[in-house]
Amino acid sequence: MCPMKIVTINIPDQYLECLESMVNIGFFPSRSEAVREALKQFLITEVELNKSLDGDTFAILKRKQMKSMSR
Repeated sequence: MCPMKIVTINIPDQYLECLESMVNIGFFPSRSEAVREALKQFLITEVELNKSLDGDTFAILKRKQMKSMSR
């Protein structure tokens, strides 16, 4: 396994309750592992989506996203 960094996040109570339920029933060994897996799946999906876009489309979407984040 690669070296890990600690990241602190704030999530709604209902998300935490779901995470803890999944850990309690043995679906994941820990909350950290559940979050890592969710992030991994999100990143895989995003990379595949971005690969399917041509350069111009990706640039336009990125500009729109950056503009919306700066508001």
